[in-house]
Amino acid sequence: MQNNLQVLKVSEINRYIKGLIHGDPRLRDLRVAGELSNFKHHRSGHMYFTLKDSSSALRCVFFRRDNARCPFKPEDGMEVILHGNISVYEPDGVYQLYVVEMEPAGMGSLFLAFEQLKKKLEAEGLFKAETKKAIPLLPRKIALVTSPTGAALQDMLTTIKKRFPHIHLLVVESLVQGAGAASDIITSLDLLNRRSDIDLIILARGGGSLEDLWPFNEEAVARAIYRSELPIISAVGHETDFTIADFTADLRAPTPTAGAAVAVPDQGELLLKLDRLRERAATALKRRNQQEKQKLDHVVSERFFRLPGKRLKFSGEQLKQLDVKLRREIVRVLQYKGMKLSAQTDKLEGYSPLKVMKRGYSYCRDEEGNIIRSVHDVRLGRLLQLSFRDGRAYCRTEKVEEGVIGGE
Repeated sequence: MQNNLQVLKVSEINRYIKGLIHGDPRLRDLRVAGELSNFKHHRSGHMYFTLKDSSSALRCVFFRRDNARCPFKPEDGMEVILHGNISVYEPDGVYQLYVVEMEPAGMGSLFLAFEQLKKKLEAEGLFKAETKKAIPLLPRKIALVTSPTGAALQDMLTTIKKRFPHIHLLVVESLVQGAGAASDIITSLDLLNRRSDIDLIILARGGGSLEDLWPFNEEAVARAIYRSELPIISAVGHETDFTIADFTADLRAPTPTAGAAVAVPDQGELLLKLDRLRERAATALKRRNQQEKQKLDHVVSERFFRLPGKRLKFSGEQLKQLDVKLRREIVRVLQYKGMKLSAQTDKLEGYSPLKVMKRGYSYCRDEEGNIIRSVHDVRLGRLLQLSFRDGRAYCRTEKVEEGVIGGE
């Protein structure tokens, strides 16, 4: 029996199925909820994973050009909602979801990204209290990094002028919202750290949504704050707003106005404190003077000051007695030293060769002046020098004999 069915290639089948799927408008734009598993972030930048529920699974791919916009880091076990389209990967004959957008289920993607980055930087020690730099009591010059058109700048200027009008300020214009804001903030902080006239930086902007404040949640901004050698006050948003910059900065202020208030002291309060300190110093000095006067009165009332002549006469007599004792001791020491010197002199004279020569002894030298100690050092016909107690004699050797002195 002849079979009239058309024989198709595998690729033709896969292409046909792909066409059917592409023809279904529901599969071209859909949202799918599930749990991430087998997640792999390939070195190419693409992400491959499986989306599953309690009874089924769906292969997914999230290309680099699309996942670069994902603010959080996908992980296995995370419940997510995926936006994309279903298509067939013809080489394998596998259909899969091509993801263009991912968001966490039950919470916003930005909030999840915030929590992930906060956990990461906290583990690295960027939030530790011991790494925080002290805020100067009275900074000479403060840099305000903020938008030049925002209300935050005017609030800070007004507050600082009211509290301490003589503080020098440097306004550093920076984007604080949208694309390029994080880069602007980082550049401003790095440039300020190269200056030698800045004592404090206030990083500020007014309130807004999580999206508006997002530049202050960027990891690069947090690291720029952490590496700053200048102390930084983070004054971003309202009292209920918290950013990564708040945790990393040396001090967090709930608002820009509060940031300006903690940066400089109130001049009136400072002068009042100085007046109180001046009064305390004057009181302490007066009390010390009274104490010293009492001590002086007590000393003056002592017997020495009541009878100074008698005291001086007694001290003079003591001085004379000490002088006599000192002179007597000096004489005794000199006599003792003289006796020791005489004994040493007699001992040295006993070893003197001159004393021996007085008893008739002499010594002999050769022509070069070397002392001759043995008959073996004497050469016939050589000139000899004989030294006596009272002079010298020169002679020549005519005969040399070996033997004991006194023998024939």
